[in-house]
Amino acid sequence: MNTKAASIIAGALCLVAAPALADPCEANVRGYSPGATVAGQVRYIGDGDSLCVGPGPDPSTWTEIRLADFYAPELHAPGGREAKAALERIVRDRRLVCTATRSDRGRQTYSYDRLIAVCTINGRSVGEIMTRAGVAQGGNGR
Repeated sequence: MNTKAASIIAGALCLVAAPALADPCEANVRGYSPGATVAGQVRYIGDGDSLCVGPGPDPSTWTEIRLADFYAPELHAPGGREAKAALERIVRDRRLVCTATRSDRGRQTYSYDRLIAVCTINGRSVGEIMTRAGVAQGGNGR
């Protein structure tokens, strides 16, 4: 193959979108009552205020959590990637206990198929740890 043909093929391959990494956390979160707890290892981190907790490696047993006490900037917004990296540092390889709470609007315990909860590590709130670490907030218009 000549270099011109190789360049055309390489250019065409660059136009093909790479598949996005899918969020492996798909456990149904509806039906939790405020005060219900979910405990387990952190299995996946979606962004600066969303993560998955599960008792084992099977994603069908994981629960996706939206931190109730910390509002991280969206990933594409300024500070979003830094918030995710901070959450990864804080919770990596840790066991969390997450207690369901109601949404800001007070109607349900889930938002966008994520359980709204306050998560703790050894009794300390992850949201509080993030705040004390100086991680910028800014999600959900706050």
